[in-house]
Amino acid sequence: MLHTPRSLRGMVTSPHHLASQAGLDILKEGGSAIEAVVATAAALAVVYPHMTSIGGDAFWLICWPDGRVETIDACGAAAGKADLTLYKNAGHQTVPWRGGLAANTVAGTVSGWGTALGLAERASGEKQTRLPLTRLLSDAIWYAEHGVPVTEGGAAVAAAKSAELRDISGYSVVFEPEGRPLQTNDILKNPALAQTLRRIAGEGPDSFYTGSLADDIAEDLRRAGSPLSLADLASHKASIKPPLSVQIKGATLYNMAPPTQGVASLLILALFDQLKAERPESFDHIHGLVEATKQAFRYRDTHVGDPSFMSVEAQDCLNDKAALASMVAAIDPEKAAPWPYPSQDGDTVWMGAIDSNGVAVSMIQSTYFEFGSGVVLPQTGIVWQNRGASFRLAEDGWNALKPGRKPFHTLNPAAARFADGRTMVYGTMGGEGQPQTQAALFSRYARYGIGLQEAITAPRWLLGRTWGDKSVTLKYEDRFDPAVIAQLGAAGHAIECVAPFTSLMGHAGALVRHADGVLEGATDPRSDGVVAAW
Repeated sequence: MLHTPRSLRGMVTSPHHLASQAGLDILKEGGSAIEAVVATAAALAVVYPHMTSIGGDAFWLICWPDGRVETIDACGAAAGKADLTLYKNAGHQTVPWRGGLAANTVAGTVSGWGTALGLAERASGEKQTRLPLTRLLSDAIWYAEHGVPVTEGGAAVAAAKSAELRDISGYSVVFEPEGRPLQTNDILKNPALAQTLRRIAGEGPDSFYTGSLADDIAEDLRRAGSPLSLADLASHKASIKPPLSVQIKGATLYNMAPPTQGVASLLILALFDQLKAERPESFDHIHGLVEATKQAFRYRDTHVGDPSFMSVEAQDCLNDKAALASMVAAIDPEKAAPWPYPSQDGDTVWMGAIDSNGVAVSMIQSTYFEFGSGVVLPQTGIVWQNRGASFRLAEDGWNALKPGRKPFHTLNPAAARFADGRTMVYGTMGGEGQPQTQAALFSRYARYGIGLQEAITAPRWLLGRTWGDKSVTLKYEDRFDPAVIAQLGAAGHAIECVAPFTSLMGHAGALVRHADGVLEGATDPRSDGVVAAW
């Protein structure tokens, strides 16, 4: 049995130990879970820059003690100048993955911080101390200015992507200051980012989009060849939305509405809830979730994108018992359905926090690919995302590039409320693997009663690709029962063995608050994370 950390007063989990500690310190000073997540997110943007940045997007899911669940969409839209003509005149048939033309959408992360802090202020009244933004960002500022040791995982990504990124605007100044990729235990510093965080702390999150900071950001983006303008930044706003939800036996599940793939995550678990699978890690368990994934992904890839361009409502599918029954009926309990099907990449961080008042936060923040577009803005030290590289250069249809359109997102923070009073927040990075990892850890914990940490540490699988890998096989970590793997192969799954504890399977985390106030937390041994608790 693997130990699951427990406490009563507060808990934070994230994929980097320093970021988790930054969030916990906020809780210890009387801050809320929302404030703790802002501190954690800011620290991650400094210490985990291959996975996240303030130049990316974010999505929040907040479970309030009174039963309400709210989400924040902090996703930026395509630039006003990002149209088909721009890319065709530059000789591109697809949006480039790297460089200025990949940096074609507004970064929404900082707007999400501001919106979340506004919700916290309105909700708390006199219940909790309101900490200034200067305090929430202080650890991130220190790490950016004075440095942080590079982790083994961060060094591996930097080495693997060096040839691809070293010549992109601003990248080498920060990440290859000595003419080579930073190695394990080298000290990563980003003093320009420290100063940017100071400016945000002093002027507020809106300064990222208007004012002198926004002027500097827009100027650097223009020099890097990005189509983004000051007007694009100024027009951006994060929005508060109701979550998607679906009921299963003993719980109500919550996730993020489009443009994320949250509906796919909910569909997988809703379909699996109706399948027979008596034992964890059995053929029925894994096969059932994989086949439910195929059904969910077909729905997602047919319908989900910017909600302004969708012809259906994602919640309607989750409410449609006949549609769900039809998907369940399409699952053969003994044979694998044909695959592949289009899939999505993405690199991300998930983090969660629960405070002593019972506020539970599930948040995910991303730059899409490792180091995003690779563009590092010299005046501000910001790594800018390449989320808009997912747009199709087409006149119409799914995720077609249009000025002002939001790109499809793999990001989807998850939560559950159980009939017995438990509240759970959970999530992972990993692009196409996010819904699958969510399904693996949730089914292990909720359906089969496996401990929270063991549910995350246990071997995982991945249908399709992530991290830029073009393979669409059913990958599995080399720790499963060989008899079950043989059954999967015999059923027609195109199986592929990968190394144990590989980051291909994402960096998952989860927190649970029981009805009596006991908190449980888990982090992923595939990451550099830790559960921080008191």
